[in-house]
Amino acid sequence: MFLQRVVKVVTKVNKQCIHKRDGSHLAFIGIGNMGARMATNLIKKGETLRIYDVLPENSQTVQGAQICNSPEEAVKDANVIITMLPNGDIVKQAILGEKGILKSATKGSLLIDCSTIQPQVAQELSKTVKENGYNFLDAPVSGGVTGAQAGTLTFMVGGDKQVLKTVEPVLLKMGANIHHCGNPGAGQIAKLCNNLILAITMIGTAEGMNLGIKMGLDPNLLASIINVSTGKSWSSSTYNPVPGLIPNIPPSDDYKGGFAVKLIAKDLGLAESVAVSCDAPVPLTAASHQLYRALISNGYGNKDFAAIYQFLKGTQ
Repeated sequence: MFLQRVVKVVTKVNKQCIHKRDGSHLAFIGIGNMGARMATNLIKKGETLRIYDVLPENSQTVQGAQICNSPEEAVKDANVIITMLPNGDIVKQAILGEKGILKSATKGSLLIDCSTIQPQVAQELSKTVKENGYNFLDAPVSGGVTGAQAGTLTFMVGGDKQVLKTVEPVLLKMGANIHHCGNPGAGQIAKLCNNLILAITMIGTAEGMNLGIKMGLDPNLLASIINVSTGKSWSSSTYNPVPGLIPNIPPSDDYKGGFAVKLIAKDLGLAESVAVSCDAPVPLTAASHQLYRALISNGYGNKDFAAIYQFLKGTQ
């Protein structure tokens, strides 16, 4: 009985120490449109940060971080390691590859993957990472580049709830909401549900705005009506796809940056795959997926996903 109590105390202390080691720092792997803004907020709010991206010029956008030449350099002695990468294969390679994070990370450190990937991959990573003596959370985010910039992201987290509690102060430097969704992979499931709704509402907003404008309505008037009516959504009120209606978002900057068409298409494909696994019909998800695949075929792959409006309008 005494030994069991000692083990429980030691386990509790180890979890509490994830973010309390002397001289510790965070590592951030993946400095894209989202990662750069998330990393910047960590630095602004007092964290010591090492960063790495396969494109060195991306790292230059984060002021105050120690820019590293390899993942190994970034994660050495880090107690919390955050990844924000394009897809599951890249995440697996970054963590488990020949020169992956597990080759250099300190035992007992916590890996937080904020990428959007297959729930099954998140579950596999959690199992492997834990077997090798580390902690793991899948923690995809919602809020887009505007939320990343403002530090108001929502984190959807799968994994050990007690481990999550130890790192909540770090996550709250990048976001405003944290939801523990359940076991490993549950955060990814929640994210895919959110993103299929996002894609569908963006397409609906673009269709409605395009129709109204082509029929002679003033874009600002139409948007103001929608946003006090039943058609209101995040896509209409915060991220309207019509250029010029809302400043400082990708639609008002030639759809540069933001959430790339190729990434929303990837997420819709993942959502379809998960739906097949549990026999859940997702007809609008399937239609949205094919529409965004058509955008990719027409040269919009690297544009923000709100470029669906430009595609429907008939000009690129």
